[in-house]
Amino acid sequence: MLFAIDFDGTIAPTDTVDALLERFAHPDWQRIEEQWVRGEIDSRQCMAAEIALVDAGEDVLEAFLRTVPIDESFARFVHYVKQFAEVVVISDGLDYPIIYALHGAGLSIPLFANRLTFRTRGLGITFPYADAACLIGSGVCKCAAVRTMNAGRGLPTVLIGDGRSDFCIARCADYVFAKGTLRTFCEAESINHSPFDTFDDVLTVVRGWKAQRFQAAPQESECPLSPG
Repeated sequence: MLFAIDFDGTIAPTDTVDALLERFAHPDWQRIEEQWVRGEIDSRQCMAAEIALVDAGEDVLEAFLRTVPIDESFARFVHYVKQFAEVVVISDGLDYPIIYALHGAGLSIPLFANRLTFRTRGLGITFPYADAACLIGSGVCKCAAVRTMNAGRGLPTVLIGDGRSDFCIARCADYVFAKGTLRTFCEAESINHSPFDTFDDVLTVVRGWKAQRFQAAPQESECPLSPG
């Protein structure tokens, strides 16, 4: 079994990128965000344009990005599921605060995220996990990241997420834990899921699976999680 977990709004209760932009970026970032929501630009275009508007010194930005809080029950969840499953964090956000937060929690977990660099005044961003075939133009193609982690082993995929970057993968995951706009999406699309607030909620359900032996529904052949 493979648990694919979002970061912003999921492991971290708040959205790190939005908090960064609200504090350090020119207000034009909100106009860019609205363009993305309307589908006028893709995720990579949105993120690159917004990050370019951040204006602060490296020391200030580093200090801010090292203060990202995470769900206090996340480490407990990871320690439990690692006994029988694999865990990966897949985020269309920024790698720096995720790396720092996971290290602070004493967790070693594979990570797929957009790469952040510090400049004299502001930040830069690159997209090492983008995929030209990504259906939604994400900075990190979550479907491709899951395929990489799965490596053709046919592991059942469990998604834990909260937002728009999880919509595509939610259609094909064997099971979904959802909150926020992802929960609304799953309800509208009749996707089998469990709502959650914290990772203690997720852990309660997973413990039940462990007792009953979780049976995954077969994925559709055209699903972007499928190899090829």
